[in-house]
Amino acid sequence: MTSIAGATGDVYSVPRSRDHTVRYRPAEFLLALYRMFGPVVPVGRGRRGYTYLLGPDANQFVLANSDLFRWRDAFDWLIPVDGATSMLLSDGAEHRQRRRLAQPAMHHRQIAAYLDTMADNADAMIESWRPGQVVDVYQDMRTAIRRTTLHTLFGPRLAADAEFFGTQLQRLLDLCDGLPQTVAGKQRLRTPQWRRAMAARSRVDERIYTEIRRVRQESDTTAANALTALVHGRDEDGERLSDQEVRDQVVTLIVAGYETTSATLGWAVYAMLSTPGVWDTARREVREVLGGRRPAPEDLKRLTYLGSVVQETLRLYPAVTVVGRKVDQDFEYRGRRIRAGASVVISPYVTHRLPELWPDPLRFQPERWQPGNPDYRKPAPHHFLPFGGGPHRCIGATMATTELTVMLARLLARTSLTLPAQRLRAASMISMRPRRGLRAEVSAPSQM
Repeated sequence: MTSIAGATGDVYSVPRSRDHTVRYRPAEFLLALYRMFGPVVPVGRGRRGYTYLLGPDANQFVLANSDLFRWRDAFDWLIPVDGATSMLLSDGAEHRQRRRLAQPAMHHRQIAAYLDTMADNADAMIESWRPGQVVDVYQDMRTAIRRTTLHTLFGPRLAADAEFFGTQLQRLLDLCDGLPQTVAGKQRLRTPQWRRAMAARSRVDERIYTEIRRVRQESDTTAANALTALVHGRDEDGERLSDQEVRDQVVTLIVAGYETTSATLGWAVYAMLSTPGVWDTARREVREVLGGRRPAPEDLKRLTYLGSVVQETLRLYPAVTVVGRKVDQDFEYRGRRIRAGASVVISPYVTHRLPELWPDPLRFQPERWQPGNPDYRKPAPHHFLPFGGGPHRCIGATMATTELTVMLARLLARTSLTLPAQRLRAASMISMRPRRGLRAEVSAPSQM
């Protein structure tokens, strides 16, 4: 009987409860606001005010009217990490150009070539574990995912520095892992944390610019990775990205490639181990479909239950709990006038936990994603948006779901884990993750 800590910190035994869902308290507050006041909740006034547009209809309105909003002003607090020209912070033609140049590396045919690298890095981490050892599954697999991201998108030279990037980028992530006003205050006051983060950024930039110069000098412009595409690609007018633009897209793809994916993988392991029967059912499927081999591209669609585990994790634990926009022009929604310069916020977290959309929403139930199940219903895009939507939908969505499936398949095939008693807390600003990691005991030797 495995004991784990619930959302309140109380320790309870897994078989006695079917709801082991960890709540993120600020987003739970938004859920309460939605219940009390409906889909439009204004907070504050004027240009510093926020309007929460909550629920599926609000999602649909915002995603269908992207011309009403700006991204850059809403996400400028991430400039210390991603850079001023990041596609995440871009709008209009600039966003389309930067995204289009990175897109080929994210095509599903290209992602199929990444599967062995994903499995290699998962296996290397699993092989370092020993029976009886308590490991931090979240942090260890985060390391594996970071290595995979660097190798597949940017080549072996940057992948060799995966530990360096992990250490330096963490200082930048820690700086921005708070309210935007807090980040601005640290910058204004030049706090010690700000100075350490800027020193780390300089080290990251130096390494990336060195690699950009190397790729620019290479005659082979056809290498199938994002770095080559960004350096040598041209837009419709024949223009190339500047070194700074390439740097900013590289950092954005590195951080997005491991920060959110590793958070989702941590929650997936937690949900599988804390929900009776899920780990065993997924492992049986992996063994029946794969035997002792690694997943090949054609296997991914056959791992239907494991794929449902991934989807259900993305529903209950969306890495991005809220998404902000800056209003570019006045508009009216549900009888309320929202002025240019204000901010609006939508929430995947709120939408994904509404009982009117998801029966028994706090229950981790992979079966709800399987056709033929009584609760199955293919969700509309504005009902299920773990990767956002519209022109800014996450460019790495397919890569993320593929990597989650491959790495979970290797965990299921090669080890068994149990959860010791621990207090789990959800933290979220850049991504919702287990605040202090996820400890698990390795209870079986590696197999297959």
